[in-house]
Order: sequence, then C-alpha cells, then structure tokens
Amino acid sequence: MPITATAGGVGRARFVSGSLMRHVCVMAGTGAIGLIAVFAVDLINLFYISLLGEKEIAAAVGFAGVVGFFHASLCIGLTIGIAAVVSRTVGAGRGEDARRIATSSLVLMTAVSVVAGTGTAFFLHPALHALGAQGETARLAHRYLSVTVHTLPLLGIGMATSALLRSIGDARRSMTVTLGGAFVTAVLDPILIFGFGMGLDGAAVSAVVSRIVLAAIGLHGVIVRHRMLGRFEPSRLGSDARALGTVAAPAVLTNLATPVGAAFVTHSVAQFGPSAVAGAATIDRLTPVAFGLVYALSGAVGPILAQNLGAGQFRRVQEGLRDSLLFMVVSVAVAWLVLALGQGVLIRAFSADGQAAQLISRFCSWLAASFFFAGGLFVANASFNNLGHPLLSTAFNWGRATLGTIPFAWWGSHYGAAGVLIGQAVGSSIFGLLAVIVAFRLAAKLARQEVPAGTAPALDAPVAPTSPQAATAPAAAP
Repeated sequence: MPITATAGGVGRARFVSGSLMRHVCVMAGTGAIGLIAVFAVDLINLFYISLLGEKEIAAAVGFAGVVGFFHASLCIGLTIGIAAVVSRTVGAGRGEDARRIATSSLVLMTAVSVVAGTGTAFFLHPALHALGAQGETARLAHRYLSVTVHTLPLLGIGMATSALLRSIGDARRSMTVTLGGAFVTAVLDPILIFGFGMGLDGAAVSAVVSRIVLAAIGLHGVIVRHRMLGRFEPSRLGSDARALGTVAAPAVLTNLATPVGAAFVTHSVAQFGPSAVAGAATIDRLTPVAFGLVYALSGAVGPILAQNLGAGQFRRVQEGLRDSLLFMVVSVAVAWLVLALGQGVLIRAFSADGQAAQLISRFCSWLAASFFFAGGLFVANASFNNLGHPLLSTAFNWGRATLGTIPFAWWGSHYGAAGVLIGQAVGSSIFGLLAVIVAFRLAAKLARQEVPAGTAPALDAPVAPTSPQAATAPAAAP
C-alpha cells in the first residue's frame, strides 16, 4: 500500500492511488495560488508604475520583462527535469536515490543560473536594442535589469525547491514558497516606489528582496521539514546531471522557445510606439494572473503522471492526461468570461488609452479564447516531458514560437499592433491542437502496455518494450 511523504523525509508515491481528478485539482489549485500571487505582484507592480504617468517607464518594464522571461524559462526547464526524475524515483520506491538527486539538482541549478544571470549583464545593451527599445525606455530597462539579473540563482533555488516539494506531493508547502516571495514584493513595492520615491529602482530592489525570501522558504521546506537532501557526492554529480539532463535539457530548449516568440512579438509591437508596448506589457502580466490555473497545470500534472509511470500504472497515466485537459477547459472558460466582463475596469485601472486600451480590449474580448489551445499545449508538454518523450515538447514549442508566431505575427503587423497579437494567437492555436492530439495517441499506446499490479517498469528501459517506437523514460539514477 503506498504511503505518502511526511515531514520525516521522502516516502513513497501518493499519486498512484485515489481520484486523479482530485489530485489534479489539488496540485493545480495550490500551484496556481502561488503562481497567481507571483504574477499578480508583477501586475500590481505595473499598476504602480502606470500611476507614475510615464509611458516610457511602463514600456521599459515590458522590455525588461522579455529578458526576465528568458531567465525564468531557463529555470522552469530545469525544474521540469528535477520534478520528473525525482518524482519517478520516488514512485519506484528509491528514497535514498531521490535524496541524492535532489541535492545534485540544487547544485546544478545554482551553477547554471549564476552563469546565465551574471552573463546576461554583459549583453543588455544589444539585447534591448534588438527588442526595439530606444532612448529613455532602453536606458530605464537597462538600469532595472542591471540590478535583477545577478539574483537569478536565488530565483532558481526557490523554483527548484518548490519543484522538489511538488515531486513528493507536498503541494501546500510548494505553494508557500511562492506565496512568501510574492507577499514581500506586494508589501515593499508601494513603500519603495512611492514612499521612498525610488520609482523603477524601487521595483528592482523589491524584486531582489523577494527572491531572497523565495529561496529561504524553499530551502527550509526541503531541508528542515522533509529532509529531502542527501549527502552531496561529487563523484555522482556527473551521472545525476545526465539523468536530470535527459529531461531538463529538452525542457529548457522547450521553454526557451516561448520567450523567443515573445521577443519577436515585442519587436513587432515596438514599431507602433510606447503606448502599444505598454498595452502588450499589461496583457503579458494580466495573462498569467487570469489563467493561473492553466499555467499551474504544467507543474501539477508532471509529478502525477511521473509517479504513476514509475509505479507501472499506465492506464492511470492516460486518465490523468484526460482529467487534466478537462480541468483546463473549464478553467479557461471561466477566466475568459471574467476578462470579457471586466475589461473596462482593467483599462481604467491601468490608465490605458489609445493603442494600449485597444489591445487590452481586443485581448479580453476575443484573444483570450486562444488559451483553450495554449492550455492544451501546456498539458501535452507536461505529458511528453514525464513520459519519456521530451523532444516532442521541444518540437512543438519551437514550432509554435517560430512557424506558429513569426509568419503570423508578421502578417498581422500589416494591420496594426492588434494584428500582431491576432496572428500570434492563430498560429499558437494550431500547434496547441496538434500537441493535444499527439499526447492522447501516446497515452493510449502506453495504456495498452499496462503491466501486472505490483510491478514497475525499469526506469532506464523502454516504457513500452513491445513497441519499438516507444521512447525510453530517462534514468532516475545511474
């Protein structure tokens, strides 16, 4: 009988029994609370900035957000690998291996994020110029990023510890990690931006403090509450890195595709002026708040599917995918309705006018519906990453970011800034639909390979040994 992880350490899997829909709702719901809190603070941050009445500052936040999106996508890709491998190892009942891999994962996350974060500082000027930032807007964006890029390791550690907590089913503490950082930002932003008159510099300082708190809470949950970290073994770091990299490397490539597409869209919108960029920035920060449940599915579905894969319960994997998609459809429908009804309030709240107001209205009325397909892609990618097909995630995300974005956004740019967003929505919807179809076909093939109760597939062997086309699941440990 499976036992769950407790405060005493890494136990066996909790997702291999019980209602899958309940697991999806709990994991996505708690994950969404944390995500929405983080993104809501970004939205509130932009709200405070908009009160300063300078479109250049709001546009600078938009350009800086694209660069930050690259960093966050890198960390998210790494956490996907961490959650997938640790969850699968826990599902197979290999607690000691899971602890060692958890320790190695934090070391690797720190090393990669130090290089990526500090390395970016040397290329800020050309990066912002390539995005279309000019003059005062470019100068403000550079000043903001010069402070925040060096704290990427803190963000990475916070995200990695949150993923480790999800991998053992502790959704509540995983949520607490992000909530803590978000709370600090929500409190400090108005104090620093207005109370001390620091403006955009105050927002940057607030982000740094928030990341410190994020990392501290996550490490406390992993080290003190669950004792998830084993002794660091340098001799095993290489093999652990290869095991994690089997999922994480394609996942990083997959996640980097999204900011690449966003960068092209930002460049396309920039030609229509700071008001258009400010409107697009508002949409970028509004979207993850409105669709927080959908965004959370990417992290919530992974451990559920991975634990059942590790336990050899392939039919539950198929059912988990189905329940996740049903949950996504309901979530998007509710969010779209709220946006459509509340668009006037949003436009007034962010003091949007001209092109900014037009873009926000168009998104709330119609373009939000594209999240039915974007959400499908999130769920499909989670299944690909955790069922031994991470390269499919890479292919679909890069397909959406290139073939599904560049030609459509370029075509739309001939009809104004709104045309850019319409083109992007159409292209991404095509790839989202295709990804869902492929994910269901793979899950159905896997379900036909159900193993007898009480046995589990070898983690370094093909998931479906009778099918030569079936991809192998990444090894959780050497």
